[in-house]
Amino acid sequence: MQIAQFLTPIRVLIILYIVGIAGVTIPLHDQFMLLTPLNLLTTFFIAVWADKNKSARLYLALGICYLSGLIIELVGVQSGVLFGEYSYGATLGPKIWGTPLIIGVNWAMLVYGTASISNKLFLNKNILLRAAFAATLMVALDVLIEPVAGYYDFWRWSDAPINALIVAPIQNYTTWWIAAFILNILFLKMVPELKNVVIEVLFYLQSVFFGWIILFVI
Repeated sequence: MQIAQFLTPIRVLIILYIVGIAGVTIPLHDQFMLLTPLNLLTTFFIAVWADKNKSARLYLALGICYLSGLIIELVGVQSGVLFGEYSYGATLGPKIWGTPLIIGVNWAMLVYGTASISNKLFLNKNILLRAAFAATLMVALDVLIEPVAGYYDFWRWSDAPINALIVAPIQNYTTWWIAAFILNILFLKMVPELKNVVIEVLFYLQSVFFGWIILFVI
């Protein structure tokens, strides 16, 4: 796969994330993070559009991940059983039963990205190994996101105040890993030829973005 053919979408993603980093660092506006749902949708669309192996199976796999992620979060918010007691704030946009509709896109995007990375690094290896590595990448990113989430009112744990740094319970990471593992097995089975450098770059950019916020902003 020649990376040159993906330079345009990769450049667009890099520009968007440079703007994002500038927006939270300067900051450009005190409500800048309310653009998060738009950013997720835009970057996700770019990554899917750039996939040279688009197929009905890919779209179906992404749809399953979206619905599964949304349902998991719905159950988590309403019950407090899966991840612990938490609630979503206003930053991630419109909600259904306390859960932002955009959160399913985040699940689909992360499974898509980590599955592609794992498929590249462990080509022809056991699918359980690839899924386990992908799930671990997803949890690693969540470790970066969690301290930022309360600060920007993404979500809050228990009675933590808005705009406070938070530490998620171990239960959150355990459930995340299990759900990510299962969804990655499904994704890798449905799209065995998966390899999309743009969605991989998007995952790395997200990691840099949240890492930057932790180190230099909050």
